[in-house]
Formats: sequence, C-alpha cells, structure tokens
Amino acid sequence: MTNIPETGRTPRVQIRLVILQILVLSLLLTLGGRLWYLQIRNGEEYADEANGNHVQRVVQPAVRGSILDARGVALADNETRLVVSASRTELLKMKDDGDAVLTRLADVLGMTPKEVAEKVRLCNAETPQPCWNGSPYQPIPITDEATAQQALQIRERAEDFPGITAEPMAVRRYTAPGSAKTSQVLGYLSPVTDEEIQAAKDTDAPYLRSDQVGRSGLERVYDRQLRGTAGVTAYEVDKLGRVMGETQAVAPVPGSNLVTSIDARVQRVAEYELNEAMKAARLVHDTNTGENYKADSGAVVVMESKTGRVVAMASNPDYDPNAWVGGISGKDYAKLTSKKSNYPLLNRAIQGQAAPGSIFKVIPTTAAVNAGYRFNDRYPCPSSYSIGGQTFTNYKSQGHGMITLGQALEVSCDTVYYKLAHEQWKKDGGTKPKKNAKDWFFETAHAFGLGEKTGIDLPSEVSGRVPDRQWKKDYWKANKDVWCKQGKKNGDYVERIAYENCLEGMNMRAGDTVNYSIGQGDTLVTPIQMATIYAAISNGGTLYDPTVGKAVISPDGKRIEEIKPKAHGKLPMSAKTQKLIDGALEGVATRGTASWRFGGWPQDKIPMHAKTGTAEVYGKQTTSWFATYTKDYTIVMTISQGGTGSGASGPAVRNIYNAMYGLDMEGNQDLKKALLPKPQKSLPKIQSDGSIDAPKIKPYRPGGEEEKEDGQQLAAALAAGRRD
Repeated sequence: MTNIPETGRTPRVQIRLVILQILVLSLLLTLGGRLWYLQIRNGEEYADEANGNHVQRVVQPAVRGSILDARGVALADNETRLVVSASRTELLKMKDDGDAVLTRLADVLGMTPKEVAEKVRLCNAETPQPCWNGSPYQPIPITDEATAQQALQIRERAEDFPGITAEPMAVRRYTAPGSAKTSQVLGYLSPVTDEEIQAAKDTDAPYLRSDQVGRSGLERVYDRQLRGTAGVTAYEVDKLGRVMGETQAVAPVPGSNLVTSIDARVQRVAEYELNEAMKAARLVHDTNTGENYKADSGAVVVMESKTGRVVAMASNPDYDPNAWVGGISGKDYAKLTSKKSNYPLLNRAIQGQAAPGSIFKVIPTTAAVNAGYRFNDRYPCPSSYSIGGQTFTNYKSQGHGMITLGQALEVSCDTVYYKLAHEQWKKDGGTKPKKNAKDWFFETAHAFGLGEKTGIDLPSEVSGRVPDRQWKKDYWKANKDVWCKQGKKNGDYVERIAYENCLEGMNMRAGDTVNYSIGQGDTLVTPIQMATIYAAISNGGTLYDPTVGKAVISPDGKRIEEIKPKAHGKLPMSAKTQKLIDGALEGVATRGTASWRFGGWPQDKIPMHAKTGTAEVYGKQTTSWFATYTKDYTIVMTISQGGTGSGASGPAVRNIYNAMYGLDMEGNQDLKKALLPKPQKSLPKIQSDGSIDAPKIKPYRPGGEEEKEDGQQLAAALAAGRRD
C-alpha cells in the first residue's frame, strides 16, 4: 500500500471540518432563534392559544322577551318544548354524511327520511324551502314538538343517534288571544345567518350562532330589545374531551318585554269584521263587470286620534306566525309566498297602495281654501264637467245645484273639485307651467304627509305617491321608450294611451289634474297614511307618527322605557278651516253619503265624522274606502275590489265602534260591554319574577242577526242607489 503523506490531505480535511462546524453552528443558531421566538417573544400568545385548544364553550340562549298588548295580554311569548336537533358538523364526519342516522331519526319522530333531510340541508339560490338558512355550525332543529317518549328513545340509544340531541328549550309562541292573530304586526323569527353574524361582530350587540332574529313586524323593529344576551359557560377539557373544570361562566340575560298599544280585544273585532265585510262583498253583484265583487284583500286601522297610537291593525289575507316556529314547511312557505294565496305576508295597512277615491277630498278642499276660495261660497255641482272633448261625470251622473265646499264633501260631488282643480291648473300655466306656479292641489297633499312614509315603527312601510309635475317628468323618462314602441294613434285604448304618453306624458294635462282632484288617476295612498290624516283632523291638526310600541320594560319590571307619541307636523290649514271641515265630515255621517250606516248613532254623546270613497282602478273592480273618527278614535278601512265605501266597509266600521263603545244599533250604551270606551293610558305591571297578571280575553260575539246585514241586503241597498 502506498502511504500518502499526511501533509497532502490536512488542508482539505480542515476545510471540510470548518464548513461542517459552520453548518452545525448555523443550525444551532436557527433553532435557538426559533425557540426564543416561540417561548419568549410570542410565548404568552401561543400559551393562550394552547389553552384555548382545551376550552369548550357552551352557549345558553337567552329567553326572548314577550310582546304584550296594552293591558298586558301576551301576543307573543315563549313555551318550553322538547326540541330535537341535529349537528350538521357531526353528520358530515360520517361516511354516508349521516343518512343512516337521519333515517333512524325519522322513524322515531314519525317523519319521512325526506322531510328530515330537507330540514338539515342548507338554503341557497337553488334550494327551495324547507331548508336551514342559519349557520351550518349551529345545531339545526328538526322538530320542536317531540314527545317525552321520543326524546327518551333518542337519549337511551345515543350510540344510534350521534350528533342528535333532544333537549327542553324555550320556543317562541304566538298566542292569538281571543283568536286575534295580529300576524303582520307581530312578524316572525328565523335563525341568524353567517353574513349577519359577521356584519354585527364589531357592534355592541353581536349575534351568536344560536340566535333567532326578527324578520318582520315588531319582532324585527324591536329585535335588539327583545333578544337579550345569551350566556356562555367555558369548560376546560383534556385531549380526550373530559371536563377538567369550569373556567368561566356568564349567565344569560333575558330579553326585555315590549308593551304595545294594541288591544287584543279590539284587534280580534277588527280582524273578524274585516273578514266578514269581505265575505259579504263577494255576495254583491258588480253591474260594471257582470260578476260578484272579488274582495280579494283589505285592511283596517284603529288609531287613538290624540296620540297616533295604533289600537288595532288588521290585514287580510293573514297567516299564523307559528308556522315559522321550528322551521317552516315547504307547503306553508309556498302558501305564504304564492300569488294564489294573494301574499298574506304583506301588511296591507302599511304596504297596500291604492287610489283613495273620495276620502282624499279633504285635501283638495283645504287646497281650494288656501288658494283663495271661500269655504261657504257656493259652487256649481252639475252632473258632468267637460274639458275639450272629454267629459268627467259625477257618481251616477247626479247633479246637486249650487253648493258649498262643506256640502260638496257631504254629497261627495266630484264636479265641484273638477272645476276648482281645472281653474288652478290654468292659472299655473297648464301644460307650460309658470316659474312661480303655486300647484296648490299637489303641494297641499305633500303638506298632509302624502308621498312620504308616516314613520310607523313597523318595517317595510311604503310611501304612496303624489303624481305632481316632477313625478310626471320622472315617470315619462322611465317609460317613454316602452310607450313609443307600443303606442298607436288609432289602436285600442291601451295603445292610444301609450301613444299619447309617448308624445306628451311629461306634461301635467288638464285631465290628470281633474282626476287627481278626487283621489283618482296616479294617486296612491296607504291606509295608515289616511288614518294619520283623519286623526289629525280630529285632534285639531297635529300629524303624529303612528306607533305600535308603547314601552320597553325590563324582565323584572324595574326599568321602563316609555315610547312617547311624537308629532311630525301640522295640517296646512287654519283653525277655522279645520272646524269647517270637521263640521262637514260630521254632516257626512248624519245626512251625507255615510248617514245610512250610522242610523241610531248617539251623535249627541259621541259625535261621529266620516268620509266615504269608491276608487276606480283600471282593469279591476272598485276599491272600497271608509274613513271615520270620533274624539277618541280614528278608523280607516279599505277593501280591494270590494265595491263602494259605505256599502262594503261601512257595516264593519260601525260594528267596531259599537264593540269599543258598548253600543247597540239603536245607540244604547252599556259600559259593561264596552271594550275600550276611552284610550288605555296606564301600563301593565310586570312582577319581579317576570310574571304578569293579565286579564283574560273573552271571545268576540258579534251582534244578533238583526244587527248585521248580509250580502243580499247590501245588494239591495246598492241597487237602491246608495252612494259610495
């Protein structure tokens, strides 16, 4: 073997050793630096995270506050039910995504596997109801009507039902006291969504995944006060999930109670009488169409005249809010949202828009006085009024000679208003308005609050429409392309109208003005707007924001946050004009178009004021309107495709007043039978334990058959020529 001199390899070995030492040292420095970063610089942060990995939080939902009527009767509260829920997270860990578990569960609950599967699927654009629109990480309720035996089976056979729980829980209940549903006013709940959780996470009222959220009505507007604060208990657990101890516990805080101005007894009467009026109207023959009236929807508002508080609000068709509790079925959802059922989720008292007909005439009357016409001067009321080649007629072409503006309200003379509106239109420049055009008839409507929301504490209120010059221009810009494409000079009626609108739809024409002057044409109002206006006439001119909420009271009854009446304006009339119009409306009830509905009314004790309205709607039957007030209350009712104002709505409104004041049809009063002869001022008392000593509601028993008119009597009355 040849020996290599040691001096020949020493430098290379040394270089390698140095390199190796450098590498080892670098690795040690890197490791040391990383250890310093983890244990010293961010040690506390990672320690907290490590601890968090061994903490499980259990949410205890807060009990939602009750919604009470003015006397403390529960309209919505909670009851304890056995709720069976499924954890979607646990089910998806299984090979079959939990299908076998859900099939076994369906057998126990007496449901089909399809029904159970639909309950736990997530809602999206392609998935119809029923489905889960809440957080996918929150237990999903399958049923809130489980029996004790069903719950026991699930618990005893826990190995067959992983991810399934059966627990007693507080569930929302809509009580319908005395059969008063109050459905659209109350609203309903549904689970909070992930999007809502994210949106509210940085607010002072964040959502938890277990929360139910108000989706409409009072449940939505007062959701924050009613919801309360959920409790959270944190448990320390080991790697196997065994509880080692409790680290933190925050008790749930129940939601506050909402006291409303609704009187459940009056609410029941309003709902019943509205429904009966619609049924009766369907028996009446419409001579214009050759068919009976359809009376497909309606609404009624009962309001305190001096405060704007809503005593009753009914909308028909209605629904049972309990359908949403525990998750709505596909059948119920389809029924509530279909055209066939005429959309019962709509609150037509605040969302139903229609031409007001003659109940609008208090506005052009005020406008005429403000424009310089004297109230007690006499104006011609011929059977018709012509503009160019177009003739506008009175109801049944009746004429009344020379009459005052007050008498024009009493007999509802259209031609008086046609002439006044036409004259003002010409003074303002006609189709070429002057720069200083007064537009009294339109500006007065705005001053009455029309074209704007009233501000009621219910969601999704609509504003109606005042078809003034600006609206005409905006509407023409939005529709001119369609009109110009469809319009024909010598076509059918619709095509001719489209042709005219294409050419001059931006102009306020004479015909537009005269139609508007009697609450027709493009004018749209809601029942709550007209109730607010007539209440203001009753109280001397103050326009109040309508309110349903009266007070928010803490669960123990110690903290009371009263919701006081708030005015948003005054009617644009002098005190003298207000008294003159008030007197004319009393004349409507005693000798005018509504007098046949108030025969025997104790006018000396409880002065009644009224205005009837029958609004024409293109392509539909006439809309019935009836606006009334006493010194205490204002009641406005409307029935779509229901016929005349006093004919269809009159009997129902009279019956509501009779029930409130304890009157019979001869005007005899029995205060023991009176439901609410004076507005309720005091608040119900809530005990420290949350209990309420609320009175019981007796079923509403309408007057005897001799006090109620059926459809045949209505038909006979209308055939006799009774007005509006």
